[in-house]
Amino acid sequence: MADPRGFMTTPRQIADRRPVAERVHDWNEVYPGSPGKAVLPIISQQAGRCMDCGIPFCHSGCPLGNLIPEWNDMVWQDDWRGALERLHATNNFPEFTGRLCPAPCETACVVGINRDPVTIKNVEVAIIDRAWDDRRVVPQTPEWHTGKTIAVVGSGPAGLTVAQQLTRAGHTVVVYERADAIGGLLRYGIPEFKMEKKVLDRRLKQMRLEGTVFRTSVTVGVDITGEELQERFDAVVLAVGSTVARDLPVPGRELAGIHQAMEFLPQANRVALGQALDDQILATGKDVVIIGGGDTGADCLGTSLRQEARSVTQLEILPTPPAGRPDSQPWPTYPMTYRVSSAHEEGGERLYSVSTSQFVGDEAGNVTGLQVSEVQLANGRFEPVPDTDRLIPAGLVLLAMGFTGPQRAGVVEQLGVGLDARGNIARDDSYATDVPGVFVCGDAGRGQSLIVWAIAEGRSCANGVDAYLQGYSRLPKPILPTERPLVV
Repeated sequence: MADPRGFMTTPRQIADRRPVAERVHDWNEVYPGSPGKAVLPIISQQAGRCMDCGIPFCHSGCPLGNLIPEWNDMVWQDDWRGALERLHATNNFPEFTGRLCPAPCETACVVGINRDPVTIKNVEVAIIDRAWDDRRVVPQTPEWHTGKTIAVVGSGPAGLTVAQQLTRAGHTVVVYERADAIGGLLRYGIPEFKMEKKVLDRRLKQMRLEGTVFRTSVTVGVDITGEELQERFDAVVLAVGSTVARDLPVPGRELAGIHQAMEFLPQANRVALGQALDDQILATGKDVVIIGGGDTGADCLGTSLRQEARSVTQLEILPTPPAGRPDSQPWPTYPMTYRVSSAHEEGGERLYSVSTSQFVGDEAGNVTGLQVSEVQLANGRFEPVPDTDRLIPAGLVLLAMGFTGPQRAGVVEQLGVGLDARGNIARDDSYATDVPGVFVCGDAGRGQSLIVWAIAEGRSCANGVDAYLQGYSRLPKPILPTERPLVV
């Protein structure tokens, strides 16, 4: 156990972010230096708040089953090498989750029953950022090679995880990515102010040194077919994500200036990384309206503010969440409460219980506003509240309403894998599809979810692929919680 009285004597404290007036003028991470460096002066005392409870519910809150009390105790004892070993035992990429995960482990923390929970996410990122600074994160090359070959389609967190696990098991792994750089949404979907791409690149360098092969600018299903993958490789893993964006089919949808979030964010990320783009979608000088109140919407908000939008309004059809845990979502479940991200600190207006009935435009066909009304839940449906219609001006509308499943056209259809009732790729407990030798992990099989679930699924899928090829597997397989994914 760490400090026996720490959870009673030490108040919860998180890392300070850079001042808003400073950070909205650049694309650097919102923490000075890095999240791990920002929290380092206070992290030992914060780790000491872990009470080493008899049943650590933080394990079940985290799909990876992270050994949280163990590495908290090691940080308290200044054993950073041991803490890194325990952290990497369950999580391939803690620098990603430590920046991007909403930390369901913290809402399951036993201290959080009647006090503020332990800052688990801050401890995690402090361990891994310090390990990178101390050069203790090194390639782990396999002791032998099996002669088996595996194609991984998609290089998001699930694809990278399954690739690293299988490479370390001695297989030859080739990762295919249709973009010009590896990383999936980590590369072009996550803004720099949430995770600078040098954090991704240093991990990719480790993976290359371990033996993983990356192929960029390859659209599987076009440049190489599903049938060709099956002929060339002993197994195929589909980690293509959930990329079909949910649309808003209301009158005026055809107007110029209405875009999906994943049209807007990748362009902004490319420009922030120094690439030149023609006809970039820009928020500069415009009234921006974001439809969708989740993480993607917050990313659009922070990006629009950095592009110097005139105003930004974020719409959400659901009611305003409560500040505290509601009775219907008791500990240790993940509660839907009012959360303020770094982007929300920076500006913009958030409107709840509103729905868009139509888009309004000018004679040139450009969007100029949205007709909205307040809504209330009645008989299981959102019904408009009478006499609440109003017009919100908008020169740019960004749709951030989530995703409905993987893209069917291309490799999914070519391989002929079955789909489940939700439109995701169906799989069994070993993550195998109904096509022999073809597996699926991440959002493509689970549905839109969190990065921590993607990594957990990648580790579980690697176990299934390894067992399929070898007859057994020594790769660890997380014991996943039975709850449904947290859709954001």
